[in-house]
Amino acid sequence: MKILIIEDEKGLRESIEEYFMETGNICETASNYQEAMSKVSIYSYDCILLDITLPGGSGIEILKYLKKNNNSDGVLIISAKNSLDDRLEGLDLGADDYLVKPFHLSELRARVTAIIRRKTFNGNNQLVFNEINIDLLAKTAKVNDQPVKLTRKEYALLLYFLANKGKVVSKNAIAEHLWGDGMDLANNFDFIYSHIKNLRKKLLEAGSNDYIQAAYGMGYKFTS
Repeated sequence: MKILIIEDEKGLRESIEEYFMETGNICETASNYQEAMSKVSIYSYDCILLDITLPGGSGIEILKYLKKNNNSDGVLIISAKNSLDDRLEGLDLGADDYLVKPFHLSELRARVTAIIRRKTFNGNNQLVFNEINIDLLAKTAKVNDQPVKLTRKEYALLLYFLANKGKVVSKNAIAEHLWGDGMDLANNFDFIYSHIKNLRKKLLEAGSNDYIQAAYGMGYKFTS
């Protein structure tokens, strides 16, 4: 998962970031309104964790921007405000869920996972594509019911391809999704080719058809 944490409280922001990164997720952070707007206007995320009260502006304005631009990112509001009006306004503007501080990080992760599963995979815990089966909770993959041992990046790459099957995805989009906005500084994307090569090899050896196709000069496409 690629997650953006918009939270001005340094300790909480770093705790959330560390917690999600421990399980192989990509996390980016913003501590104020301007930084948050800069990121959401350029990058896309599986889920945005959004505090309403921010230095320099309101999280509600960020929600309005996302809605105006038909942004498909999942949004979970995390706020100390517990009034019904705040909650309803956030949900009316397109937020997917609302969690009141303080909260347990395990509950936060469960909410985020549910949002992503609902928005990307129609709420299913099992993602099935022909002979490939993905357990979204256990984060495991099987081909013809036989386990396939994937690295975290290979698993994330397979999920990304399945979520975008039939579409051409650029190398830049793959890099950004799997490694975050720091990949803007990369000189080349040779490492992406290596990950795709390894993923394809493992799937083929397990008996899968070859679904990953190169789109010359554009990127890659996961075909049926």
